[in-house]
Amino acid sequence: MKKEIYLNKIELLKKWAYAYYVMDNPIASDEEYDKLYHEVLEYEEKHPEDTVSDSPTKRVGGVVRDEFSKAKHIKKMWSMEDVFTSDEVQEWIDRLVKNIGEVEYFCEPKFDGASLNLLYENSKLIKAITRGDGIIGEDVTDNVKTIRSVPLSIDYSGLIEIRGEVVIPKDDFEIINQERIKEGKTPFANPRNAAAGGLRQLDSSKTAKRRLVFYPWGLGENSLEYNNLSKKMDYIYNLGFLRPPYSQECKTIYDIESFYQFLISKRDEIPIMMDGMVIKVDNITKEEQLGYTVKYPKWMCAYKFPAIEKVTKVNAITLQVGRTGVITPVAEVEPIEVDGATVSRATLHNFDEIKRKGLMIGDSVILIRSGDVIPKITKVLTDRRTGEEKEIKRPINCPTCGSELLDEGTLIKCQNMDCPDRVVNSIIHFAKKGCMNIDGLGSKIVEILVKENKIKDILGLYSLTAKDLEGLEGFKERRIKKLLESINSTKGVELSKLLNAMGIEHIGAVASKSIALEFGLDVVDVTEEELIAIDGIGKEMASSFVEFMRVNREFVLKLFEIIKPTVETKVEVIDNPFKDKTIVLTGTMSVSRTIIKDMLEKLGAKVSGSVSKKTDYLIYGADAGSKLTKAQKLGVKNISEEDMNKLLKK
Repeated sequence: MKKEIYLNKIELLKKWAYAYYVMDNPIASDEEYDKLYHEVLEYEEKHPEDTVSDSPTKRVGGVVRDEFSKAKHIKKMWSMEDVFTSDEVQEWIDRLVKNIGEVEYFCEPKFDGASLNLLYENSKLIKAITRGDGIIGEDVTDNVKTIRSVPLSIDYSGLIEIRGEVVIPKDDFEIINQERIKEGKTPFANPRNAAAGGLRQLDSSKTAKRRLVFYPWGLGENSLEYNNLSKKMDYIYNLGFLRPPYSQECKTIYDIESFYQFLISKRDEIPIMMDGMVIKVDNITKEEQLGYTVKYPKWMCAYKFPAIEKVTKVNAITLQVGRTGVITPVAEVEPIEVDGATVSRATLHNFDEIKRKGLMIGDSVILIRSGDVIPKITKVLTDRRTGEEKEIKRPINCPTCGSELLDEGTLIKCQNMDCPDRVVNSIIHFAKKGCMNIDGLGSKIVEILVKENKIKDILGLYSLTAKDLEGLEGFKERRIKKLLESINSTKGVELSKLLNAMGIEHIGAVASKSIALEFGLDVVDVTEEELIAIDGIGKEMASSFVEFMRVNREFVLKLFEIIKPTVETKVEVIDNPFKDKTIVLTGTMSVSRTIIKDMLEKLGAKVSGSVSKKTDYLIYGADAGSKLTKAQKLGVKNISEEDMNKLLKK
């Protein structure tokens, strides 16, 4: 075969693949496609120097990575403001009209998947990046090349970022789960989780098996010369990308509401899971005039679909033990399908909630699920009782280790640190960012280490060797070395961080700092009275801390012996605007929030993780979230990072 013939066959193969995978309208038989595919593959194996970069043979996968590298978006990938009712849509529109006058809108389905940014340059796909924090995501290019609906090349030579959603069609999701069940694996909870997990497979051949599909919904960096967003998207679709099944240009709230109700009526018929409708100002100039808040674009919002309610029956109550030992009751219900996901459990939060609802085993209940919110029981249908229902009793002993539980009223806790159910969750908390910050020790790795009996508790982390990790799934020499170095680097950490990492109920980073500064390594013998004397420590916190140290004294002393934490000393702080103030940080800053937190604490501030009426300042960066909204509602003074720096220079 000559190169010219090979190139012609490549074009024909791409045409057939597009018709089959994107348009769902085959123009060649499977036999013809397979025959042509192998002819192309055979030529490429004999002449690798002639292989074109966008050959369909490049989609098979097979690239195996140790880890994903980080990559920066050229333009930020923003999140969206959520609205839930027609009144809230009207309020959103009123704000726009007040600023820029009457405009037209572009509406389309909001698919429930994983957001992705595709970067093309000189017509070629050069990078695919997950959303991440909107500024930096993970480079998943090799995996994305296995997605048939993502063109490897397009008829556009400029630099362009094409944003969209990676999803799995409902029927394909069912097939994937049937295959997993046959293989003895746990089925996925919903298509969104399966899609997100598929994008982040270290082995790209596994991504290729997930039946992923990409639907564009917007643009980042681009130089397309169109006045309207809808026209820009038309251009993108014509480059070979999938169009949403429905979209509509709207002029009024009535048009928007009509299309919204239409999409709801098509919710079961559309092959992709939807959780709402996206409304965007169509005119690009008007979008630019509106600009952005610290959290999202002012010119677009997500009109979320109403939560779906179903009636089911409570068959039993199971008890879950969290990392702090808190016992959470979970309702085991008759399995029902809610918005594409099979639901068989619902959270009950605590036993006070069970009492408030008057729930009994055997009750018929109304269960609600909205988007990715955990299913919950909203109402007990007492009129359907038969007399065979059973009372739900408060537990006395831990369902896992059998030790006596501490009943504090709202909370019921297992205080045994060796309780198997506590082990995994406590190690995950111990290792996470903000605690010991052990890079590479995520939840899945912890589960593997515990399951394979490599560690039995937090202390076991510090006796791990390279030999222990060899042969475990996903562990190669580089990753093993990096993990062991990260664990070792925690030795000598500040005592306050170590206390916070222990996961003591009611004791967060601020309280840990105060206690460590006051008592040093003598914290194991501190009394409730001594703790309550510290500003900011109440009776409930003091009781929890003392009880933890009583039950886990030997464990804590052993941890001190291994880690040898640095005991911080009190330093008299000079007067400054933040001394003795309670501060909350939110959003993306110019440097790590941890660095800013440490700086503020050295200035005598208390940096808290949540906003309350006692908060003096909320300091925000880009893409600030719900904390900023709450601070504004409570009347808490909020200042930007730039304002903070100005105050410090005075």
